[in-house]
Amino acid sequence: MDVLIVGAGPTGLTLGIDLARRGVDALVVERADALFPGSRGKGLQPRTQEVFDDLGVLDAVRAASGPYPDRMLWKDGERLDRQSMFDKVEADEGAPYTEPRMIAQWRTQEILYERLVELGGQVAFGREVTGLEQDADGVSVRFADGTTARAAYVVAADGGRSAIRRAVGVSMAGERVDPAPFLVADVRLKGLDRDYWHTFFKEDGTGVALCPLAGTDDFQLQARLPEGTEGDLSLDGIRALAAAYTHLAAEDITELLWASDFHPRTGLADRFRAGRVLLAGDAAHVHSPAGGQGMNTSVQDAYNLGWKLGAVLRAGAPDALLDTYEEERRAVAAAMLDLSTGVHRGEVRRGEATVQLGLGYRESSLSVETRTDPAGVRAGDRAPDATVSGVRLFDAFRGPHWTLLGARTTAPGIRALPAAPQSYGPGVFLIRPDGYVGWAGETAEGLGMYLGRFSG
Repeated sequence: MDVLIVGAGPTGLTLGIDLARRGVDALVVERADALFPGSRGKGLQPRTQEVFDDLGVLDAVRAASGPYPDRMLWKDGERLDRQSMFDKVEADEGAPYTEPRMIAQWRTQEILYERLVELGGQVAFGREVTGLEQDADGVSVRFADGTTARAAYVVAADGGRSAIRRAVGVSMAGERVDPAPFLVADVRLKGLDRDYWHTFFKEDGTGVALCPLAGTDDFQLQARLPEGTEGDLSLDGIRALAAAYTHLAAEDITELLWASDFHPRTGLADRFRAGRVLLAGDAAHVHSPAGGQGMNTSVQDAYNLGWKLGAVLRAGAPDALLDTYEEERRAVAAAMLDLSTGVHRGEVRRGEATVQLGLGYRESSLSVETRTDPAGVRAGDRAPDATVSGVRLFDAFRGPHWTLLGARTTAPGIRALPAAPQSYGPGVFLIRPDGYVGWAGETAEGLGMYLGRFSG
């Protein structure tokens, strides 16, 4: 086996999809007997929508999702004020998706799972990893049922309490974001419209929010509880909570589908790679849920790692290419942790800062800018959409290949468009498989040397 992915959340499933379309022999293992049943990470940022476009699931995601509703503030049983959840980000040709989409995490995972199976991948449920040993050639993994598996690489996508991260001795440093405990639950109810995200908060900051989950009949209940208390995750406990903070009666909560409690905290792994084991998603970084950065950052971890594993395992690229995964993604994760904490504490507005379209890798060792006076898009930047000779760039980018703009090439694994869009500025641009500019030059001179880094 080439890659064993531990954890069938959004991170593991995204990586499984990317590896499957590259012909990499990968298996996703999940200790639970089924996919995660809750709504927890319900927001998909525009950059993640672009990733899902490339992976072939965006149409299904958009069909199952919806826009975020405005917030409705309530006090003493009366509607007090209506507020937009986000500062508006205007769409243009380069960024066709600028608004987050709401979709329950369980539905996102269903769509990703269906795509993985469509591509020939699989998830082995009920497989709990209990230990591993690695050597120069691969990793031997032990499971709770006494069986073992052998893989060239293991990717830990098993969440914030990652057993794999602990097994390889990687520490995670962080802080508590809020002293109060929180609770989240998926419920069905009566007595509230589905037009708004209804919020009921007291002057001490405790309260309840009830958000209609797009594409379902459910509401997500979020609660900030008094310090020193514990949440009651039973139906009676959720009913009592709603009755205490809202004008709803306890019996208006008709059904409890899923519930969880937590203390908002941050965490950042000291390393994202330990030999042949790589950490992704919550196993590498833990966020406050505010601002919708955690799951989106995790999906993009997988997207960054997938093409690099493919290059090492299928194209003969040196193993050292995998070091650039930590180089690029740990810095992004650190920035997103600061951002999500700022949103949680009311210091940052949701909007341009949270859509993740401005993230890039200009400082990466994989970003080579050879132009003497670059204008417009630069090496390391996200490659914007545009239309060239009647071809939409996002259509040209879709797939596991590289894309060359502004020159011709016969190199394998590269799609070339002889013209580069005017919006990019003058030059020749090589777009990485994950949609970022890897190399930019005034002409194609030097391109071959750059590409040699990714093949044997």
